[in-house]
Amino acid sequence: MKISFVIPCYRSENTLEAVVNEIKEKMASLQSYEYEIILVNDCSPDNTFAVIQKLCTENRNIIGLDHAKNFGQHAALMAGFHYVTGDMVVCLDDDGQTPADEVDKLLDKIKEGYDVVYASYDSKRHSAFRNIGSNLNRKMTEVMLGKPKELYISSYFAAKRFVVEEMVKYRNAYPYVIGLVLRTTKNICNVTVEHRDRMDGTSGYSFKKLVALWINGFTSFSVVPLRIASYSGGFVAFIGFLYAVYTVIAKICDPNRVIGWSSTIAAMMILGGMILLVLGMIGEYIGRIYISLNNSPQYVVRTVINHEEV
Repeated sequence: MKISFVIPCYRSENTLEAVVNEIKEKMASLQSYEYEIILVNDCSPDNTFAVIQKLCTENRNIIGLDHAKNFGQHAALMAGFHYVTGDMVVCLDDDGQTPADEVDKLLDKIKEGYDVVYASYDSKRHSAFRNIGSNLNRKMTEVMLGKPKELYISSYFAAKRFVVEEMVKYRNAYPYVIGLVLRTTKNICNVTVEHRDRMDGTSGYSFKKLVALWINGFTSFSVVPLRIASYSGGFVAFIGFLYAVYTVIAKICDPNRVIGWSSTIAAMMILGGMILLVLGMIGEYIGRIYISLNNSPQYVVRTVINHEEV
């Protein structure tokens, strides 16, 4: 049985070697498994790729990929998936927060028959900002993608090879790994592991990147926002009709009644805002279709290290 570890790397020159060493130490104790490690440098501005080159030179079972530009964590995962050769694939972070020494808990659940196993945490060590973002993402995946409420989604997970092979069939730009997993299988569970403090630095997810990730998730894998827009438009139109009926009746009952200018402007602003919101949402979907038709790449790999020898 062979395990493929896929690690997206960004600003991790000070942490990556420790993460790899922890994987090596843990796998040395799990002698029934072979393993490989795929390190994907997502065009990190520091010396992360130099560290990857060093690790690949010292370890022939480590594959290094270098992106030509920054495509994001999910694209980096998809790039790594194209190079895995293992029976099971394990994805984890490059900052040491996801405990590689507890990977056996995930593997044991896979051996029980689950297709995908996500790590869950009793106590998360993320910043308050990241925790708020994670909670919003959890709600989004429940509403937009049909994720079960009891299922916790994290960046640390293990999957059977057939799941990954199905995921890499997705060739369009802006991949969303969670959406690809949920549309492939429902045989998913959680296992509790420790969540650590970051070894170094801060999270690479800014508010802008988190918003872009959420938009990508629901525009690429769900039409629920369009349905919500339709329902909201119908509701606002119904309210407007009731208000129009009320205005006519009020005028008949009191001919001297002056129809309020402010209420008219407010109604126009609400309707105008709804129209612009719906048009913007439709435009987002059309834009994604346009980008896909133009064959915009998920990622571009500049350099591959050790792949030929593996």
